[in-house]
Amino acid sequence: MKSHGYAAHDAASALVPYSFERREPGARDVVVEIAYCGICHSDIHQVRNEWGGSIYPMVPGHEIVGRVAAVGAAVAKFKVGDLAGVGVMVDSCRECANCKADLENYCVKNFVGTYNAKGYDGAITYGGYANNIVCDERYVHTLSAKFGDKLAGVAPLLCAGITTYSPLRHWKVGPGKKVGVVGLGGLGHMGLKFAHAFGAHVVQFTTSESKIADAKRLGADEVVLSKDAAAMAGHAASFDFILDCVSAPHDLNAYLQLLRLDGTLCLVGLSERPLPVEPFSLTSYRVALAGSNIGGMAETQEMLDYCAEHGIVSDIEPVSIERLGEAYRRVLKGDVKYRFVIDMATLKG
Repeated sequence: MKSHGYAAHDAASALVPYSFERREPGARDVVVEIAYCGICHSDIHQVRNEWGGSIYPMVPGHEIVGRVAAVGAAVAKFKVGDLAGVGVMVDSCRECANCKADLENYCVKNFVGTYNAKGYDGAITYGGYANNIVCDERYVHTLSAKFGDKLAGVAPLLCAGITTYSPLRHWKVGPGKKVGVVGLGGLGHMGLKFAHAFGAHVVQFTTSESKIADAKRLGADEVVLSKDAAAMAGHAASFDFILDCVSAPHDLNAYLQLLRLDGTLCLVGLSERPLPVEPFSLTSYRVALAGSNIGGMAETQEMLDYCAEHGIVSDIEPVSIERLGEAYRRVLKGDVKYRFVIDMATLKG
């Protein structure tokens, strides 16, 4: 099937218009005409080959929303015209214990990424900086009409939303829990919104004084400037859970020391460099350093339904596809509140 979008042809060049072929839709496939696609920091990491193994040409994008343009004969969940979303994965083995437990994100054979990946048939996947996508219905999500005119703000829920929702649910964040969120960016602002919605006492950590008022607007009960040693020390050994959303190198030990007995620091931000950990930061209070990776199909749908019921979407800045270079530069500077979303109406066919 003919498609067109924007692609990176190597790690150093700008993304440019690119025409390519997607597979012809099969019996269980859904074709989604893309309306909006979020710009995730991981798009930049992969475009610039900062994690290694990038496949070019690369069409990034895994925060995808739009309308169903066609369905295969065996598709039961969608009809033409329905709102739909596609996130970080488009396939998994479907046979391992994790897949059978609706935890496709932890597929032991590795799930197939929406872009920059090889499918089990060897075909390269292309993402959402494009006019359309073809995907098995298992990996396509329904979107409630309750989102109304906020569809652009729904797009980042497919990555930033589920990436923060899943660990907060897994570690049972809720009333009576003191929870920290490190970093107020695309991930962090969603973690803050969810932790607040779940009823926890939420402390936002940021390096920027300019974000204090915004953090409180988004639901923070307290805001701590992480560069203020005295302010950090005032929270020592007091947190049940801290969600670390920072994608750049930073000091994990400073946050491990804030956990109470049996507390957990969970990483969802992905630094391109290793982050050193002092053993005593873990042993002093029997704390845990953990990680979490998006969510399975069922949990992602649960998150989308929760957001529709509670009026939660990402705070976004719309951007035309011609301004990708500018958007990437501003993401790297932290100059966006809090997610760029590409309006695919600006993609010329």
